[in-house]
Amino acid sequence: METLVWSGAAVSILGMIGIIWSVVMVVRARRASLSDDDLRARLNRVLPLNLGALFLSVIGLMMVVIGVLLA
Repeated sequence: METLVWSGAAVSILGMIGIIWSVVMVVRARRASLSDDDLRARLNRVLPLNLGALFLSVIGLMMVVIGVLLA
């Protein structure tokens, strides 16, 4: 079960890195002074990354909780 906890922590950290990266991409897009349509296009490209990173983070946290409960 210890491996489940540590692997879950690693997956969760990867998810957090992805979330931080998507925030950085959104901040860069907002500072670029783009038109509304261009800004929406960029944000639409960031959305799948953000959702995937959130999914990874949640799965990792679930793995940690399950590993702790089973130990």
